[in-house]
Amino acid sequence: MGDARSILVVRLDAIGDLVLMSPFLRELRRSNPVTWITLVVDPRFVNLMELCPHVNAVLTFDPQYPGRTGLLGLHFRALRLARVHLWPRRFDLALLPRWDVDDYHSAFVAYFSGAPCRIGYSENVSPMKQRMNRDLDSLFTRTLFAHAPKHEVERNLDFLREVGGMVTDDHLELWLSEEDREAARAALASRGVTGGDLLIGIAPGAGHPKRLWPLGRFIEVGRFLVQELGARLLIVGGPEDRELAFRLQQKLGAAAFSFAGETTLRQTAALLEHAQLMVANDSGPMHLAAAAGAAVVEISCHPVGAGQSHPNSPVRFHPWTAEYLALQPEKPSEPCSSACNWYEPHCILGVSVDAVHEAARTLLQRRQSTQREKLGAHHAV
Repeated sequence: MGDARSILVVRLDAIGDLVLMSPFLRELRRSNPVTWITLVVDPRFVNLMELCPHVNAVLTFDPQYPGRTGLLGLHFRALRLARVHLWPRRFDLALLPRWDVDDYHSAFVAYFSGAPCRIGYSENVSPMKQRMNRDLDSLFTRTLFAHAPKHEVERNLDFLREVGGMVTDDHLELWLSEEDREAARAALASRGVTGGDLLIGIAPGAGHPKRLWPLGRFIEVGRFLVQELGARLLIVGGPEDRELAFRLQQKLGAAAFSFAGETTLRQTAALLEHAQLMVANDSGPMHLAAAAGAAVVEISCHPVGAGQSHPNSPVRFHPWTAEYLALQPEKPSEPCSSACNWYEPHCILGVSVDAVHEAARTLLQRRQSTQREKLGAHHAV
């Protein structure tokens, strides 16, 4: 990697995966201070990545099937991206650090780039990837193997080490503009939020129905946070969460306000910079909150003791912060066994409202204690 004049990084997955990629991009740049680095992402999430200071260019590739043409249409789309944007750059190296199944045509984007060296995780790292990505290893010049369960931040950084990079830091980053932060300040002020308020984020949405904790339980938790802790509640999510967030806001009254579907990803992150705590399903906003500096209560559908390499496992995808608690069902609900495989909220029903109450209280008390200790140390100096 040290000899590469230009590097292509392909990362076409969702919000949480991109947030967890931020240490990789920073350390890649640290290892290659003068190399041209291009990042390719899904156009739905480019707003989150376009201000990244560690890359020279951010391009988009839509990995969703283009109607009736299916995979053939994706091939043509990837070739068009390569012809217009990738071939002129003459990349020396293409990196695809996704460990899971490649559902996004990422390997073909890397292959069509024309980079003579193309590195990705092998199709043989998991039985599911062997089935779903059969023969994709042939598109790479080198494949990496890693089987032990590991958090995705660590997995990304291990990938970087394997290709010759140096790693000195693993903290998350958000790349926001002053306009993003000013928009967040103005939005909160319009709702009457002041610096002295306890602001707690709530994200009731998720990317799959089985990861949706019931709305009625979020309502109970919200009422507890308002009545017992005196909190103001910031409800966030994407356009697909707008109706769910509206119903939650209606039930919680004036202490709650929703920005779901009304803000960009960067503006949502800027709002969360003002939150002390986030209560969320396993979702993109959960990771945005961790990167923004909030403590996080994760409500997971993945049962305790179930497979740690599963995409829903907190071992792999818990909030990357010291201030988090992941709440999981104690056991799978029949007929699930090694993971929740249902088509609607199922195993996640094993996480109780009381457990979330206690986790929220615990994290806030820890944070307040830490703040008092810092204040005491400051006065002592």
